[in-house]
Parts: sequence; C-alpha cells; structure tokens
Amino acid sequence: MDNKTIARTLRLLSQLMELHNENPFKIKSLASTAYTVDKLPFSLAKKSLVELEQVSAIGKSTAAKIWELIQTKTIKDLEDLYQKTPPGVIEIMGIKGLGPKKVLTIWKDLKIEDIGELLYACNENRLLEAKGFGSKTQEEIKKAIEFKMASNGRYLYAQVEEYAEYLLERFKEQLDIEQISFIGDYRRRCEIVDGLDILIGSELTAELQSSVMTISTLEITSVKQQSLEAESTSGIKVYINFCTSEDFPLQLAFQTGTETHTGELKSRLKSISKKPGTEEEVYSMAGVSYIEPELREGRNEFALADAGKLPKLVNLEDLKGSLHNHSTWSDGVNTLEQMALFCRDELKLEYLGISDHSKSAFYAKGLYEERVLAQHEEISQLNQKLGGFKIFKGIESDILFDGSLDYSSEILATFDFVVASIHSVFKMNEEKATNRLITAIENPYTTILGHPSGRLLLSRSGYPVDFKKVIDACAANGVVIEINANPLRLDMDWRWHQYALEKGVMLSINPDAHSNKGFHDTHYGLLAARKGGVSASNCLNAFSLEEISTYFQNRKH
Repeated sequence: MDNKTIARTLRLLSQLMELHNENPFKIKSLASTAYTVDKLPFSLAKKSLVELEQVSAIGKSTAAKIWELIQTKTIKDLEDLYQKTPPGVIEIMGIKGLGPKKVLTIWKDLKIEDIGELLYACNENRLLEAKGFGSKTQEEIKKAIEFKMASNGRYLYAQVEEYAEYLLERFKEQLDIEQISFIGDYRRRCEIVDGLDILIGSELTAELQSSVMTISTLEITSVKQQSLEAESTSGIKVYINFCTSEDFPLQLAFQTGTETHTGELKSRLKSISKKPGTEEEVYSMAGVSYIEPELREGRNEFALADAGKLPKLVNLEDLKGSLHNHSTWSDGVNTLEQMALFCRDELKLEYLGISDHSKSAFYAKGLYEERVLAQHEEISQLNQKLGGFKIFKGIESDILFDGSLDYSSEILATFDFVVASIHSVFKMNEEKATNRLITAIENPYTTILGHPSGRLLLSRSGYPVDFKKVIDACAANGVVIEINANPLRLDMDWRWHQYALEKGVMLSINPDAHSNKGFHDTHYGLLAARKGGVSASNCLNAFSLEEISTYFQNRKH
C-alpha cells in the first residue's frame, strides 16, 4: 500500500467524521496527517507500529489507524461511518469543490442521496435555495457530475446530440459526399449511447482519411480496411464505416437496427436480385412497410408491419400544449406570465399546464393551501389577458409513504389536473412500491402519474415496480402516464409504452420544465415516445385546447 492510498483513506475518514459532526480537533488532526503522509519521502507500509508512532506529525492514535489500514486494508472507524452514510452521499463527497459542509447541506437539507439526484437538482435550480450555494457553484457541480458520468464511457443521448449533429455537418462539408448518416444506437435514438456510429457511401481512400483528419474536434485512433475509429476532444468514441455508394441504402438498413431486427430483415430479403436505391426500397423488397429507425429494436415491429398496424409516430408539430411545469411559485426560474408568453409566442402552443410542487416538497418551496389559492387567483387573472391562450391549474402532488396524496380532497378538487409523483422514501420492496403507486392511481383526483419508476439514467435505477399491475391500474382508473422528458429521467421507460397503449392508457410527454429553457426537453420526451410507438392520437398533450379542456372537465366530473 503506497502513501497516497493511506493519505486518501485518512482524508476520507476526516471528511466523514466532519459530515457526522464528530470531534473537530480529531478531524483537523487527521486531515493534517493525511497531508503530511502524502508528502513523505519514504514508504509507511514498511514501518512497524513503533516506527509509525515515531514519525513526526503522526500521533499515537493516528499511527494505530495507519497500522490497522496497512494490516487489514481498512479502518474500523471508517467502516462504522460507511454504515451510517448512504453510498451515494460518499460518491457526492468525491465531486470537486464539495466539502463536508456543503455535502451535509445537500444530504440533510435537500434530501439528496446520490449523484443522479444532485444533477437533477442542479437542472431544477434547487441548489440556489440552499445555504452556501450560488449559480456559479451549481454550474460547476453540474459540469463535474457530467464529466464523471462521461468518464465511464456511456452518455445520455442528450449529452452527445449537439456534438453529433455538428459532426455530421462537418463531415458533409469536408468530404462533399451526400450519402452520410448516423447508424446504430444514436440513429435509433436510444436514451444511452456508448459512442457515435457513422456510415459513409464511399470506399475508404487515403484522400478521404486525410479529409477526416482535418476535422479539428476529432482524432483518429485506429485505421482498418473500411473503417476508422476516432475520439472527440471530449472523449466521445466515433466509429466511421465506409461502403460503396450503391451498397449504402442496404448497409444503412442493416447497420441501424439491433442484431435481432437486422437478422429478421435479412431473412425476409433472401436473395436480392437488384440493389435497392433507397432505404425505403429495402423494406419494400422485404415485403413490409418502412419501419422507422426508432422502432428497429427487434421487438414486435415486424409483426405490426405484417398486420398493417405500424404506428404513425408522434411529431413535435402534433403537440399543442405542455403539462407538468414549475414556476417561481415553487422551484422554477420564470414567473407564470413569462412561461405562458414563452409557450404562446415562441413555442406556438395553445396552453400551459402549471404544476408546481406540493407542500410535502418543502425543499422546493412546495405550496401550502393558502398559496395554492393565491396562485389560482393569479392564473385566473392571467387567463383573462392572454388572448385565447390558457394556463391550466395543476399541481405535482407528492405521493406519500402509504400512497395517499398530500392535500385534502377539498384542495385537490380545486385543480384542473393533478400530477401524482413520488419524491421521497424510495427504499421499498416491489410489493410495497407497487401498492403505493396503485393507491395513488386509485385516488379520484389523480390525472397523471408522474415519472413512475423514479429512475435517473446512469446513476439511479428506479424503485422495483410491477409495471403491468401499475399500467392495469391506470387503465382501470383512467389515469394518464407521464413520459417525463427530462433526459435524465425519460420515465416511463419506452419499453412499456406499447403495453400501456394496448391497455388503452393515454401517455403525456411532459418536460417537467423549471425554466423557459426547460421546455426544450420536450424534444427528448418526444424521441422516447416515438421509440415506444406513441401516436398523436394516444398522447394527451397532442389534444387541442378545446379537446383537453373537455377532457379535464369530464375527468373531474
């Protein structure tokens, strides 16, 4: 064991002691010793306990801990503190710029226990409400977490999209070739990707390779017969495949779908008598309608195509309004009026559903009953001056431990719609977690079930839930299920969309926007909905203002 490992362990022990408000003198002594150990010119691992005690700046007590660490690879005091600290909080302590005091605020005041929740809180601007945090600190924390996630070699789709589209444009400019397209996971709009795959309709030549090398953000790491491997300056892996121009449509189809999808496609094509001119022609020659890239997951897409039941996938133009959004009344950045005008004038929408946090979300300035009534008064006044655009009175009501919502029936009845969501007590077994959701679904005031699994991609799996039972309960009670468009959530998972649609359950693409900028996350929810086979006809916020007004009224009655 080298000195750096010993120093790092002592430093962690001192930080955990500070986190748990232990003796300040001991904390300071341990931190000082950790600094000293890191600079020593000789190895402590070769010293006896007596020799350790004689090293300057290492006292008897700390020498005993170092000896214990060298002999057993751990320290009992450290293990005891591990038991008292959620693993995610320990991971948060590793983020640059976060000392024990700030971590304690994040853990105890904001009730955040893992990195994914912390990143989500940064996106919601929740850290700005906490003591000792400002916008600059919040932004630095957000960047540090995103860097940490990326260093694992996996990326949220949203993290790579901007660079991917920039890269495609650069390829088209540099190579002057029309037949260039993404393939693989990125083209299928998977929520998590390991890199970017690109197909180019030209054989790889020395001249083409030289042109690729001129793209400043890309460094070639490997050259093969008809492919290049490269890496962006931010570490994103890029795999570039080449084929002849006449083979491009066929290879585009073969290299976009999963192995299962491509195997089925190839078996249907059998022997090809002529080269297809387009990707659409490839599917036509296979005897099926064109299957959109998002659907090529090897699930039931060919069965749907055979039955003539491939869905017409929902588009951005289909969406007429935005539901589940937060204003300055709770933890949002923009006022109600600013959000309404942005939706009306910039996004050209017909309505806005505001659903600020309920009273249990005290960390997010959740609305107590008197503030609910005050907000409703403001909404009524705004609706009189917005010229045909409407703000619907909603709430994101917390689902409590027993599945009840955190307002009385009298208050719940005042809303146009209610989004019921879980924000606390995630540790339950499957039966309890499922029953908790079903109880909330059976509440007559629940309109939409919000982010039902509670997952945060790349950082927190959702709580264990029997989704068939949850979806069946929504079908029985006429409850809509949210597709939360925040790219960290994308919850409900697209793999359950088809089952929900088969049961007649409506879905709603909700940005969960905490600022005007947040409305643009609708784009990621839309991609997830398309992967799940959602059409405008079964998407709640594709309803016109008149249609959704009637829907809410009928639901309340």
